[in-house]
Amino acid sequence: MHTSFLDIPDQYKITTEINQNTYLVGGELKTWAGKTANIYSSISSTPEYKPTLLGKIPQLGKEEALDALDSACDAYGKGQGEWPTMKVIDRVACMEKFVKQMKTKRDEIVKLLMWEIGKSLPDSEKEFDRTVDYVYDTIEEYKQLDRDSAKFEKHGGVNAHIRRGSLGVVLCLGPYNYPLNETFALLIPAIIMGNTVIFKPAKHGVLLITPLLEAFQTSFPKGVVNIIYGRGRVVATPIMENGRVDVLALIGNSKSANALQESHPRQNRLRLVLGLEAKNPAIVLPDADLDLTIDECIAGTLSFNGQRCTALKVLYVHENIIEEFNKRFSARVDALQFGNPWDKAVKLTPLPEPEKPAYIQELIDDAKEKGAAILNEKGGKTTENYIFPAVLYPVNKDMRVFKEEQFGPVIPVLPFKDIQEPLHDMAESNYGQQVSVFGQNVKTLAPLIDTLVNLVCRVNLNSSCQRGPDVYPFTGRKDSAVGTLSVHDALRSFSIRTFVASKDNTYNNAILNELLDTKASNFISTDYIL
Repeated sequence: MHTSFLDIPDQYKITTEINQNTYLVGGELKTWAGKTANIYSSISSTPEYKPTLLGKIPQLGKEEALDALDSACDAYGKGQGEWPTMKVIDRVACMEKFVKQMKTKRDEIVKLLMWEIGKSLPDSEKEFDRTVDYVYDTIEEYKQLDRDSAKFEKHGGVNAHIRRGSLGVVLCLGPYNYPLNETFALLIPAIIMGNTVIFKPAKHGVLLITPLLEAFQTSFPKGVVNIIYGRGRVVATPIMENGRVDVLALIGNSKSANALQESHPRQNRLRLVLGLEAKNPAIVLPDADLDLTIDECIAGTLSFNGQRCTALKVLYVHENIIEEFNKRFSARVDALQFGNPWDKAVKLTPLPEPEKPAYIQELIDDAKEKGAAILNEKGGKTTENYIFPAVLYPVNKDMRVFKEEQFGPVIPVLPFKDIQEPLHDMAESNYGQQVSVFGQNVKTLAPLIDTLVNLVCRVNLNSSCQRGPDVYPFTGRKDSAVGTLSVHDALRSFSIRTFVASKDNTYNNAILNELLDTKASNFISTDYIL
């Protein structure tokens, strides 16, 4: 499916290519005259299907990558830089200046979200607005963190002033599926806690950073935020190999994370903040409300075409109700409307990765060869930029779709008789992010919940898996995550407890009082930020 250029509303048309020829290093928007990469959308803007050229980005090399690293290290200044030693209220002012400018770019970024990654208009608007809210919530949480620290403690004859300090230089790599929200969930707390950052946008969803370059440049001291473009192996690897990065912050796949960790010469000194793969299951018990369950499973498996780490990636359904579930669920899948992101009521949109339909077809073919069938009539039907969701049943553990994180529109369904079957699979899985449980018998749910909280980090009762609200912890066990991201926890993930201690005597107390009275220190302060 595609649409002609004439069918695209005027406000969403791409009339001018974005030739992004600058990158941000050392507080300067540096002009790049070297090799560039074309950025295409899988959405066609012509009557005959043809990917749309959206623009170009720089393909920086090792020299430019290390220049960005030098910039971040200089700005951090081995802990002596302007940013890590700045007063909390002043860092807050910089972040407020940034988000104020960011809000003026809403229409541009929403349009690029639709074209670059195929996200629907409502979801693109939601991603932008949610990200703005996240920045404001982070600012307020940071203020509260400072308020809670605006005091001295005394134990064992020692006075202590305890705060959270920065970690150093952060390499930040965001994902393509939430190139604004997920990326900023790393970037914003890392910056506001006094770290300096080098940020490389994802392969897809890269042009939407362009409208924000000037805001980053003008809101923060030079070198605090450095934004570079290029292939990860070319720019991220030499940065890590240099050994001066203190934190690797990445949302993506474990293969990339492992490779970058291994390239760092001082791994014991490297702090990790990682959001990685998941294979979140739904467990549908025999007493589940099928109307509610099917609604939530549709949302869980196919919101943004299943291209979410929090998506439901496998459905375990009790054998007593599986026939009815499969019939109704498959019909609901086939009723979903496919179209371009700006089309009204569209639920399924073009896939941004050109190779993804072929990969999903491989999973379908493998499952069919090993005994599964496609239950829905439209399942597996392919167009130039999409493959319609296939409901596969019965799936077994030998199938690739059971073991691999599909990250796309294919839904494996497994029958179970004994609850120990899905519990065993979850215990054996490499992943442990979330689970959805559908049922209503408290005597059944209680022991199940008590077990599941030891296998995953979020148990969703009669609701699909999700990340939000952003104030709740977002993390995972095993290969699914390192560190915790939430408005509250992310500030702690990008900082460390540090304090000034002094023996409780007249000599030291006089010095502390003078430090407080003169406000000479940005660290030692009992000022209360409203």
